[in-house]
Amino acid sequence: MESPHHTQSARPTRPAAPPAETSRHEITLARIVRFGGVVTVVLAAAVWWVGATWARFAGEADLGWRWAFMALTLAFVPATLLGRFWQHPLLRPFTLVSAVAVGTLNFALVAAAGTWMAVGLSHLFGWAVENRAIVWACYGAAAIATLYGLVNAATLRVTRVTVALPDLPPAWRGRTAALVTDLHFGHILGAGFARRVVARLAALAPDVVFVAGDLFDGAAIDRAAVVAPWSRLEVPRGVYFVTGNHDEFAHRPAVLAAVRSARIRVLDNARIDLQGLQIVGVHDAEASDPRKFRAILASLRVDRAQPSILLSHQPAHLGIAEEAGVSLQLSGHTHSGQFWPWNLVVRRIYGPFAYGLHRFRRLQVLTSSGAGTWGPPVRIGTRAEVVLITFA
Repeated sequence: MESPHHTQSARPTRPAAPPAETSRHEITLARIVRFGGVVTVVLAAAVWWVGATWARFAGEADLGWRWAFMALTLAFVPATLLGRFWQHPLLRPFTLVSAVAVGTLNFALVAAAGTWMAVGLSHLFGWAVENRAIVWACYGAAAIATLYGLVNAATLRVTRVTVALPDLPPAWRGRTAALVTDLHFGHILGAGFARRVVARLAALAPDVVFVAGDLFDGAAIDRAAVVAPWSRLEVPRGVYFVTGNHDEFAHRPAVLAAVRSARIRVLDNARIDLQGLQIVGVHDAEASDPRKFRAILASLRVDRAQPSILLSHQPAHLGIAEEAGVSLQLSGHTHSGQFWPWNLVVRRIYGPFAYGLHRFRRLQVLTSSGAGTWGPPVRIGTRAEVVLITFA
């Protein structure tokens, strides 16, 4: 492991008075409960419509499966809320099954909409197709899509990208870096998934590894035990980490302590020099606030005459990073939408920076779709990936 020189910024201040912390926690919990109530109502309405569509066009009035499907789907909200605060052996299968049910519901909704459209077109043009055949075809396609999405999400791939950095030192030419984001270790993805990712990284043998946030899901788990496989990963120039928004769901010092226990180096709103390459890391809570983000980057004094890499979880506030003189920003967060139609929403929000390598004026931005998943362990139209960067 290298021992690079540190340039450390001041740590964010926190309220010292316990009553303020308690009040803030209570407000956050109240918001979570209210949001969970809204999601529950939406999920219940969606399941009802999926079942009603089936009953109308398949001609089956007895829909016992609809109540079972609704129970499994609605279990996702309490499973997620409970998982934030408690650990229990039953929480993992409970969370997994309910998350798969929510993913299934996504494609079932598309199937229900497709059924209504197909039936309407059939009647409009006088096609000799039975409604029962249409609904079976649409719902069967939804089931196949769900199965494919589960397999696709569990298949970890390697995406290779070549990045040309200005004034790159000779020591870095042809060298490789691995970008890993959004592993979401929690009640669905655990130590077994961590071992798979570490094995893939070991096989790639990069010179340096960057973990750009959401290492954890925000669930109450034994974080140190889950990330323990990382301690066996040998990387010549080290492994570096900044938090993502899900990491910030928990108490940050506890998260960072678990990360450090796995021999992963935390860039605590800091800049280091790594053989002529500046590595800058800003945690998500600060990077999400334009004022704090700009102040931290200004205090770190990025040298514009040397190439620099910024780890920032979200591909946002790019103008601030570009103004600070950053050469390359590495991000995740978007999951590239994870599955249709949410990829369309993500593209709407982040534009071209939702995925891949793109340029924002003088700044290059590389966004990964992530290695893990959040919510339904499903991917369609996106890939679970480790990005291997070759510097040129």
